[in-house]
Amino acid sequence: MNNYPSILLSNAVDQFASLPGIGRKTALRLVLHLLRQSEKDVESFTDALKTLKQDAHYCRICHTISDQEVCPICQSHKRDKHTVCVVENVQDVMSIENTGQYHGLYHVLGGVISPMDGVGPSDLEIDSLVARIEPEEIKEVILALPTTMEGDTTNFYIYRRLQNAHNQSPITNNQLPIANGQSPITHSQVLKISQIARGVAIGNELEYTDEITLGRSIINRIEFKG
Repeated sequence: MNNYPSILLSNAVDQFASLPGIGRKTALRLVLHLLRQSEKDVESFTDALKTLKQDAHYCRICHTISDQEVCPICQSHKRDKHTVCVVENVQDVMSIENTGQYHGLYHVLGGVISPMDGVGPSDLEIDSLVARIEPEEIKEVILALPTTMEGDTTNFYIYRRLQNAHNQSPITNNQLPIANGQSPITHSQVLKISQIARGVAIGNELEYTDEITLGRSIINRIEFKG
């Protein structure tokens, strides 16, 4: 049991210790550090957190954190609009961007399917992913989720959803060139689903994978076979 000389100190430590990866000893060091700072510096710290919580947006297309309704990546004309990389969270977007090897779009799920944690498909941005494919003329979906049991389960679920959705898609005017006598081939029928290569160690989250390994795993991505 920790005995703190002040209830205020104890309450502050409790709040910091509630953050992921922060134990009580680290929380105490952070709190004591803030106590040594000027009131102006502490106000700047707390104001930044308040402003982030109040004003930050989630891109309405890819669901990453953005200062605008649509993030700069989705707005950019330099990105490959026909490729979407599916990731678990915003940290993964940042990790992949740091490799400099990927130039397509993203889709942030906001987690992975985890029955043990009470997270099901309806809790993630999977429906919005399926809804993006046809209107945006997506040709390839790259599954870049953690190489864990939960990540693999989510990969398989997304694969089945995309396959089912696009096998049932009606023929539209957006058709690929066809040879004489053949049936029209719609965009949805040639959707490619791939996953990052297994250069990423089993059980690793992307944010902890070095940039070179992650970059190579994207370049050498393989077809996903459900």
